[in-house]
Amino acid sequence: MVDIRRGTIDDLPQVHALIRELAEFEKAPQEVTTTVLEMERDGFGENPIYKFFVAEGENGIVGIALYYTAYSTWKGRTLYLEDLVVTEFMRRTGIGRKLFNAVAQEAKDTGAKRFRWQVLDWNEPAITFYKQVGAEISSEWYTCTMTEEQIQQYAN
Repeated sequence: MVDIRRGTIDDLPQVHALIRELAEFEKAPQEVTTTVLEMERDGFGENPIYKFFVAEGENGIVGIALYYTAYSTWKGRTLYLEDLVVTEFMRRTGIGRKLFNAVAQEAKDTGAKRFRWQVLDWNEPAITFYKQVGAEISSEWYTCTMTEEQIQQYAN
């Protein structure tokens, strides 16, 4: 039995381990530079900027859905799902859907006009799932990113 609940500060070490597991799955383990202390500050400090749900079973936390509120100038309040992770040995058991449902309900409860996330083009199981829930998968928008170093070097 797995329960879905709101995440707490005490969950962060296990959450961080799942984030590292996701990075391994996505073949980018070197990209995780956040620390548990940074996650404590950013999620539970003076100005929290993210929230999360956890899936907890007898083996501890086996899944997370981390999200935050963004704003669309065209649509308004947007709930952005940053990561949906289920540990490998628990995948294909319905936990991902339960976590997704919790965030979708949060979008409804907070009056979000848009619910958004990204998926890698090679992650066929996730793409199939997102199509099943009725999501629109767009290929017309490119994701643009600047690294911390690029931000610091940017001359305006």
